[in-house]
Amino acid sequence: MTVGGEAADEVGEPPTPDSEASGLEPDDPAAAPLELSSRHATATTSRTTANTSSRRTQYTREGNGPEGRIRLLMSPTLTATNTDLWHHRCDMPHGPAYRPLVAWYDSAARDLPWRRPGTGGWEVLVSEVMLQQTPVERVLPVYAAWLDRWPTPAALARDSVGDALRMWGRLGYPRRAARLWQAARVIDSDFEGVVPADPEELRSLPGVGEYTAAAVAAFAYRRRTVVLDTNVRRVLARLVLGEQFPQRSLTSQEREAAERLVPDDGAQAASWSVAAMELGALVCTARAPRCERCPVSELCVWRAEGYPAYAGPRRAGQTYTGTDRHCRGRILAALRSSDGPVDRETLSVSWDDAVQRERAINSLLDDGLVVQMGDSALALP
Repeated sequence: MTVGGEAADEVGEPPTPDSEASGLEPDDPAAAPLELSSRHATATTSRTTANTSSRRTQYTREGNGPEGRIRLLMSPTLTATNTDLWHHRCDMPHGPAYRPLVAWYDSAARDLPWRRPGTGGWEVLVSEVMLQQTPVERVLPVYAAWLDRWPTPAALARDSVGDALRMWGRLGYPRRAARLWQAARVIDSDFEGVVPADPEELRSLPGVGEYTAAAVAAFAYRRRTVVLDTNVRRVLARLVLGEQFPQRSLTSQEREAAERLVPDDGAQAASWSVAAMELGALVCTARAPRCERCPVSELCVWRAEGYPAYAGPRRAGQTYTGTDRHCRGRILAALRSSDGPVDRETLSVSWDDAVQRERAINSLLDDGLVVQMGDSALALP
């Protein structure tokens, strides 16, 4: 998936659909039936029909469609006819959504190393790059080993890109490792070894797009940014827009909704973003949302309207086995495990199809992830 301009387009291991991975696209919602908890599985068409008309008036009092809903959530004075649902002022960050969500995060969030107090820009940048398309459990050991060896950008910049690729191991999408190494060199040479705090400067780094820049600025430096990974987008789609899933590509409507919900204060904005991200990973998941555990379920437009099903286009699931990406991953694994160059013919043990193997090798050479040694041998850079 491309998140905020970053293409997670390299391989080594199959991309793992996991809602806990930052910036990760969920499985095709049209192909994955929604599994509501037992408390909510009884929501029926009759309930939706009985309740939708009054609620729709409530949500669109200030205008039709999702824009009206956004205005209601943000308005400092407007309240809904259902006082149990909208009995507080709705301006952020003192409205009904911010406080319960952040309080829930404070008590329920996972203890992840990149979220701990004192975590700096380099640690956050490394975590965000690793978490693209990759679940937390696979990232944790590689993250710890990476920072133990390269605690600063300068330390990584002194080593080779091949060292970075070896350390990346089987994390998948190894082009991310090459880009992180390139970013470390730019940080060392152009920013005096310190990861910049400004989102625009962050976006000047190799492999850093809109999402990663916003996340680093928010979580490392408490800058006010709009952090929109897949988990946050899904939470906002349900909470504000009344949709089971966001559109495949980020829309101006989503961006406006997110912008208006982010508090003005940088620290509060960061708290809101990480709490929404964690809610999407643990509770408001793609396949089995646990609405009874959600701290803002009483404010959720999707829930109030009877959980309308996703009506967007069906998306094909990702394939891996037998593809060129799979072949490239096998070749890279063989090169990582070798202390020296490996002859092309030897790589036939890793992949039987000679035509596909040569095609994969040539693409790896073009991408700079392997280098030619002599007439027929290959090695990591």
